[in-house]
Amino acid sequence: MYSQYNRHYAEHSGYFEKTTFRKECEQTEEGKEITFYDSNTGKPLFVAPRGRTMSKFLLESKMHGWPSFRDSEVVWDNVRVLSDGETVSVDGTHLGHNLPDRSGSRYCINLVSVAGNPEA
Repeated sequence: MYSQYNRHYAEHSGYFEKTTFRKECEQTEEGKEITFYDSNTGKPLFVAPRGRTMSKFLLESKMHGWPSFRDSEVVWDNVRVLSDGETVSVDGTHLGHNLPDRSGSRYCINLVSVAGNPEA
């Protein structure tokens, strides 16, 4: 069992490529967005791709090893970034880290943390 409250370790880089994540994203109709939900609470955390194509979202995620979201894709009512860059849900789920690059904030997120279903 993987704990989303784990603050010391991340999924291995590229883990998401061993899941159905890429295939499901590629099968999403161009122009449609996917909502990623907190694995513990079902609250929406990220909506992607927003302001870019699915191909660009997947390419950036592959380059960095984790699903990578930008500011416009964050559901800020449910996500916080701590002073050290750790990214968490408002309910305490460890999501990953903000690792900014030349384009701005980039949230590299553990897939298991955003693989939840919508809250009932």
